[in-house]
Amino acid sequence: MAGESPSNSNGDEKCRIAEILQHNCFPTTDRFGRDAVHCTPIPRLFRICPNGPAVEVTRVVDIDLATGFVEIPKALGQKLPKGKAWRDVVKHDPSFEAE
Repeated sequence: MAGESPSNSNGDEKCRIAEILQHNCFPTTDRFGRDAVHCTPIPRLFRICPNGPAVEVTRVVDIDLATGFVEIPKALGQKLPKGKAWRDVVKHDPSFEAE
């Protein structure tokens, strides 16, 4: 998969697609009884547009696992949830509620 590529198939010429590769790791024991760590890569794709938050698009794009080719749907913006910038996320604290 490409690290970054323009996303103009859905009309968002200024948006781009970026990839991060995370790993899910857990401890194991190898065949000789030694401790080891087994990790599985997890690719995640994000749509990044100017003046907006990055929105994960991994679940709405088609990825060919054999070639790594990513097909972006034409109506990508309509399939995504509304995102918020971290500064706009408000955590609700129930301990401040009046009884």
